[in-house]
Amino acid sequence: MILVTGATGLLGSHLLYELISKGESCLALCHSKSKISQVTDLFNYYNPSKADEFLKQIIWKEGDLLDIFFLKELFTDITHVYHCAAKVSFFKSDFSECMRQNREATANIVNFCLKYKVEKLCYVSSTAAIGNNASGLTTEKDKWEIEGNNSGYSVSKFSAEKEVWRGIEEGLNAVMINPCVILGPGNWESGSLTIFKTGKKGLLFYPNGSNATVDARDVAFCMRYLMKSDIQSERYLCVGTNQSFKDLFTAVCSKMGSRIPKYQIPKSLALIVANFIEFFSRFSGGKSGLSIETVNSAYKNVAYDVSKIKSVIPIEFRTLKETIENVLNARTNQ
Repeated sequence: MILVTGATGLLGSHLLYELISKGESCLALCHSKSKISQVTDLFNYYNPSKADEFLKQIIWKEGDLLDIFFLKELFTDITHVYHCAAKVSFFKSDFSECMRQNREATANIVNFCLKYKVEKLCYVSSTAAIGNNASGLTTEKDKWEIEGNNSGYSVSKFSAEKEVWRGIEEGLNAVMINPCVILGPGNWESGSLTIFKTGKKGLLFYPNGSNATVDARDVAFCMRYLMKSDIQSERYLCVGTNQSFKDLFTAVCSKMGSRIPKYQIPKSLALIVANFIEFFSRFSGGKSGLSIETVNSAYKNVAYDVSKIKSVIPIEFRTLKETIENVLNARTNQ
């Protein structure tokens, strides 16, 4: 039996479709079954004629990866694990929770994989756990280093990777994938997809940094390929398109027929706004919009080299245009 954690998330739902459409059966873990409808919508979008048939191949479990007793029950008869679940937040007040949900939960997954002799683990890390080559393309060899502007999320994902490496040293067959910003059909109210919610209204300003995006379908394909292969004890950057934030925002807004960004906002001004938002979030509990860590990230310039993953997987990553069109087509068909 295949276990997929974080199964209702953007990547988890796409991975479920990739696996089920290829004839696999899955045990899918989620925090709340109320979000299963998002997976149903995705399956109906990609294959309306077989969606019901595919969905029957999923066994849903609701639980917490920090609950040892739950994990003991969960891992019965599990042979392969795709660990997608993660806490993604760039608010400083969420650092402890990121460490719990990313490092501690991953440590639990690794321990139970070892205890129950799971055949293979595929762990979803992040480009945030890899260092930045300021003079060229960043590769898997660029070491993550402790810096003053590291996000709490970055620290937590690097720490989670260390747990996987520890498991490998103890005999675990594992492979890691490091995707950048993942885009695809899903919930526009959270995560990376909020760019579409914002883009629909139009944008006036942009930061002068750059980063990369990747299609959720491509990440899911790469994960299944790595799991099926003999590859182990390796990690791979998974990146579709390197681009500036201006180009990314312009591509989204143009496709949606909304106002494209024209003016570069100074980092000093963006930080002032972010400080106000973080300050008031302590009282309101709301955590949306800019944070100090997202501002720092938005003014970095980074680009990635995908030659390593392309040397072992026969893939041509989808373009940003193809990804945006897929997101908008799914929205239209809902």
